[in-house]
Amino acid sequence: MDIKKWIVNFLVFSFFTLLLIGCRSDLKQLTRVDVQEVKSDGSYSQAVMITDKDTVNMLNKIFEKIEWEQYVEAKMSRKEDVKAILFFEIDENMLEKLVEYLIWFNQENGTATIISSDETENFGILDKDHAKELKKVLFNSIKEHGIGS
Repeated sequence: MDIKKWIVNFLVFSFFTLLLIGCRSDLKQLTRVDVQEVKSDGSYSQAVMITDKDTVNMLNKIFEKIEWEQYVEAKMSRKEDVKAILFFEIDENMLEKLVEYLIWFNQENGTATIISSDETENFGILDKDHAKELKKVLFNSIKEHGIGS
């Protein structure tokens, strides 16, 4: 194949790749996380708003590691440890998409169990290392605001 054909093929491929990526509606940008700790009486603490870009990006990377099971109906024996609401910007001309996550940190094996309000996610498990990191980030944010235990 001569160089001209190769360049044309490359440009056509690049154009369609960019077009495909540009038309995807599921690309979303995490902009904010609101987190509430569950108190011993079962009520929620005051919500803490996390907007720091580095922290939000870190949380986004952690949430991407959750292994989701879409068709599982979960019943938990106790109230969650934390409720987090993630705010996603899908299009700057539209309202943000909010997804609520109920999070249980499992003392026995160090993992986290997560129930999502997003029907494409539903029920998920986060491995020990990422669960530890998630717990640290969320509870540090709560403590920095003087809220929680």
